[in-house]
Amino acid sequence: MAPSDVAIIGVGLHPFGRYPGKSALQMGEDAVVEALGDAGIEWSAIQALYAGSMEVKNPEAIVGLLGLTGVPGRAVFTGCATGATSLAMAANAIRLGDADVAIAIGLDKHPRGAFSDHPSVSGLPDWYGEAGLFLTTHFFGMKANRYLHDHGIPVETLAQVAAKAFGNGARNPNAWRRKPISVEEVLASPVLNYPLTQYMYCGPDEGAAAAILCRAEDAHRYTAQPVYLRASTLRSRREGAFELLTPSLPLTAAPSVTVDASREAYEQAGLGPEDVDVIQLQDTDAGSEVIHMAENGFCADGEQVALVAAGETEIGGRLPINTDGGLLANGEPVGASGLRQIYELVNQLRGRAGDRQVPGARVGYAQLYGAPGTAAVTILST
Repeated sequence: MAPSDVAIIGVGLHPFGRYPGKSALQMGEDAVVEALGDAGIEWSAIQALYAGSMEVKNPEAIVGLLGLTGVPGRAVFTGCATGATSLAMAANAIRLGDADVAIAIGLDKHPRGAFSDHPSVSGLPDWYGEAGLFLTTHFFGMKANRYLHDHGIPVETLAQVAAKAFGNGARNPNAWRRKPISVEEVLASPVLNYPLTQYMYCGPDEGAAAAILCRAEDAHRYTAQPVYLRASTLRSRREGAFELLTPSLPLTAAPSVTVDASREAYEQAGLGPEDVDVIQLQDTDAGSEVIHMAENGFCADGEQVALVAAGETEIGGRLPINTDGGLLANGEPVGASGLRQIYELVNQLRGRAGDRQVPGARVGYAQLYGAPGTAAVTILST
């Protein structure tokens, strides 16, 4: 079956943020209930379940809250690409004939602080974080510094990206950070790892998201606005793809893993960057969004400066990116993050994104990068 033979018929979200006293599984339950309502079906109609989480080791145990129907439930984890992986596995269950209706769920509840001093992320000893050494901030800081140097991109471009994210978050009733922050405030915030300041990074938090899929030929039984899965790719690094050099690599090196996943997704979908109307890119930091613009084919290296300055990545621009505020405004509960992207894209393609709506959006693109060294791309269309 082609990827377009699967449709998304319902999405749900538990807003990201901090929820003392509420478990990740309970947040997942809320997201699933919303997705079921969106699809107009009961829990008993779900025939396959794929749940992803970093903190919850058996997230498929969510069936204990939703109902013990005997549904096959499987746990999924591929770092920041978890949401895209659970979506792809649910789709594959439909393609293989294992299910007519399947659900992808992401949920997590992270403690405050940087991801890097958490043993489940890095495997590093406690003293690493206690000494103020944070793997994620160091990694993305070095990566951004190299990229900006190589392509003549000023730090102001990163501040503009961050300000856009917080501005979009202010339009999003589900965002964690809903206060606009100016370019000047972003630049004036403390430098954590040069060139990245405090407001150029996302933070770990809590939340959940879900998507329900079915066979494309059955989609109109459930909704008048199905969204079709055109491509879903996941790639890990090839020998020679040293991520600190990405994406401008020596000729002897392999391309970035994101470039691999993106090219494969465009080929699957039979589409190109010029066909995409609304974009979700992994923005663990503002530098990542800038780098991923080029890696996913939306511009050449260095062109980001003019595009961002001209407002082309804003909601009213030619390349609207992270219309819901992305990771910067929403934070990142790792297991749920990728399905938040899908939630936003489905709402954009259905024309129900409110103040964030991209007029006439028909094709949506989502990219995730994690580990480091794993990338996933999903393309949706009406």
